[in-house]
Amino acid sequence: MFKIKYVSAKDKLFWFTLDNLNEKELELKIRDKRGYVISDGDKNIGVMRYNLIWDYMPFLTLIYLDEIYRGKGFGRQAMLHWENEMRGLGHDMVMTSTQVDEQAQHFYRKLGYKDRGGIFFDNEPQEMFMLKYL
Repeated sequence: MFKIKYVSAKDKLFWFTLDNLNEKELELKIRDKRGYVISDGDKNIGVMRYNLIWDYMPFLTLIYLDEIYRGKGFGRQAMLHWENEMRGLGHDMVMTSTQVDEQAQHFYRKLGYKDRGGIFFDNEPQEMFMLKYL
């Protein structure tokens, strides 16, 4: 059964099994309610976090699920929860990004995200930006 909650200090050990965010940044996610723990019943199975790009647009920086829980609808439910929350906060669009060699782009497209450009870093695949109007 899908559950999602804001990350708290009690979740730190679990969080760091899936995300290499530094501890100071995680403390900010906890304080600002910009991080979530995704669960199947009482078992934590994933994490999700975001920032405000340009100080006003929600930008999903990470959604990560344990591999055995992928493809079962948990990611979709987490994204819809986040999008509804962003809409409730008065936002009318959200963004995310993924590398062009990753499968996440297909997941985001199924949820209605549109390709909106990219950036190249030295010795890395292109990072593509995706946008969705809420």
